[in-house]
Amino acid sequence: MNNSILVVGAGMAGLTAAIEAAEVGYEVILVEKNPYFGGKVTQLNEYFPKLCPPNCGLEINFRRIKSNPKIKCYTMATVENISGQEGDFDVTLKFAPRLINENCTACGKCAEVCPVERVNDFNFGLDKNKAAYLPHKFAFPMKYVIDGSVCQGSACGKCAEVCDYDAIELGMQEKNVTIKAGSIIWATGWNSYDLTRLSNYGGGRYPNVITNLMMERMASLTGPTQGRIVRPSDGQEPKSIAFVQCAGSRDENHIKACSNVCCLASLKQSTYVRAQYPNAKIVIYYIDIRARGKYEDFYVKVQEETNVTFIKGKPGEIKENPLNGNPVVVVEDQATQKVGEEEFDLVVLATGMAPATRDAAIPAGMAYDEDGFIASESSTPGIHGAGCVNKPLEVASTVQDATAAALKAIQSVRRQNNG
Repeated sequence: MNNSILVVGAGMAGLTAAIEAAEVGYEVILVEKNPYFGGKVTQLNEYFPKLCPPNCGLEINFRRIKSNPKIKCYTMATVENISGQEGDFDVTLKFAPRLINENCTACGKCAEVCPVERVNDFNFGLDKNKAAYLPHKFAFPMKYVIDGSVCQGSACGKCAEVCDYDAIELGMQEKNVTIKAGSIIWATGWNSYDLTRLSNYGGGRYPNVITNLMMERMASLTGPTQGRIVRPSDGQEPKSIAFVQCAGSRDENHIKACSNVCCLASLKQSTYVRAQYPNAKIVIYYIDIRARGKYEDFYVKVQEETNVTFIKGKPGEIKENPLNGNPVVVVEDQATQKVGEEEFDLVVLATGMAPATRDAAIPAGMAYDEDGFIASESSTPGIHGAGCVNKPLEVASTVQDATAAALKAIQSVRRQNNG
């Protein structure tokens, strides 16, 4: 039987599960599809309610990984197939070519000479970067990557010419590797609900209707606007901003579950706006504000802010004023029972939390609920969900859930070895 534990996904859930299992003596293989670890947390500006940057917490976890020889880390890797059984899984991993090898020192010369630009997916398309790029300023591992889908390859080769460390491998190929694992933790996280599916809110056609994750990147000093919250259409300062809750969640046509964190995210983001533009008008449209337990104080604090208005009512439609590109929110105010329209400079949609398993199922016999979350009773012994593939969670609860998953994985291994 195999004592190793495979952890798929290196966001906060995967990092936690890998560290907890390794620190009690188990061999861990940690794989991530992106060229960096940290998941969605790396894209956040601040945590709530303390409003502190997330990179300090990530750095502690990265240090624990680097100092633990029992964790083997791989980026740009996805799981193609799982066979076998609890205690003896065969897992096929597909590695996408990074086109940059272990010699990389992150000097950045490759990006300086690269002539090709690409849409920066880390910033949700709000800016562009080069085909040779560092995923973000706090990337772990601190290595550049080349986007092979846009790179001109050997026809250009400027990056290879300037690299002093022979780190560029433009001929690097995709490869498959089969490994063994005694247990598997699936921690592939979540995706923001697809904006194009929200046709009543513009379906992604209106540049000044953005998602809450796009707002996080704009508010970040390392983001596309160096921390300035602006209208994407013209780069101008917004004087009025609407936050629309439950965009694609708590909706039988989309995700039925409450995404758990959206209300708090919008409350937090309203503080970003107030800090930059104290006189800006802020309106939060909601069904219910869900700020349970210790987060209630944070909600009350935001309620007391000037120029912040809460309207109970979920907008039925968002239109665009063709003269100035302003979004127009159409909503029934539940307090007055009147339908009205109001124009804003910028609208931020609190898009629902869709589990990654909704679009990319585990290649094994697993059960899912109607929203794509892993069902509470796994149908394949030895494979355990962790974090937001199980249910919508904020970071603190994700850490707890991942710790529980690590314990389950350890029990799987020990159960088979003792059987």
